[in-house]
Amino acid sequence: MTKTRISFEFFPPQTLDAAFRLWETVQHLAPLAPSFVSVTYGAGGTTRKLTHDAVTTIGRNYGLNVAAHLTCVDATRAETLEIAQGYANAGVTEIVALRGDAPQGAERFTAHADGFANSVELVAALAETGRFNLRVGAYPERHPDADGADADVIWLKRKLDAGATSAITQFFFEAETFFRFRDRCEKAGITAPIIPGILPITSWDGAKRFAARCGAHVPARLDEAFATARRDGREDLLALTHATQLCDRLIEGGVEDLHFYTLNRPQMTRNVCHALGLVPDAALEKVA
Repeated sequence: MTKTRISFEFFPPQTLDAAFRLWETVQHLAPLAPSFVSVTYGAGGTTRKLTHDAVTTIGRNYGLNVAAHLTCVDATRAETLEIAQGYANAGVTEIVALRGDAPQGAERFTAHADGFANSVELVAALAETGRFNLRVGAYPERHPDADGADADVIWLKRKLDAGATSAITQFFFEAETFFRFRDRCEKAGITAPIIPGILPITSWDGAKRFAARCGAHVPARLDEAFATARRDGREDLLALTHATQLCDRLIEGGVEDLHFYTLNRPQMTRNVCHALGLVPDAALEKVA
């Protein structure tokens, strides 16, 4: 049986304390031998330089395959391609190409007058350079800006046809959500790998806020379970059990890659990978 590959998402630090937390996270998770790690942009593209610095430092100091997030937000085409060229010059060959969220204070994304209108245009321009392996986002549940029920599959196919090689999904709470989406993609002729995004829950209230912003359905049974677990002081145990069972169900359903949204908090992600048997005990003991 093929061993499940894992990957991790980090976000760039904006304070000294956050920087220490990022490097601690990388040190804890690097021994798990991820196939790649990614580094996000801040909302509205506010951390471009911090993202660049984090990407190059992680790649240089830890020898990891690092994918830089790149968005269409608040930049001209020339500026965006210049950022991409900077990554290429630094030896970065992976980009997660995204439209990006609306800048702070704006209700909806509005393209820069001289910028890329959407992620399809961004992917096509990056693919034309021939310098990158391009990953894109996918939405198992309806994106808040989607025009209809089929829009997310249609847009994903357009991004893949434009030159992307794989997709990473938004997080979800039930494996069936991913399986239904995968079936819809297959019917649409999509054959590229679709990697499920997993959010190990370190704060249930925080997870629900994230879900509300991205349109992820929160199962009532899970909300009730966390309310009970909070009263009993078992939130961490429930979070570990839920994430492990979710991943196990996905693997049973044929998933070969799992992408973890770490939120720069490594312990829960590390524990889930350990529980799944995806890394040897020796690798975890090195950073215990």
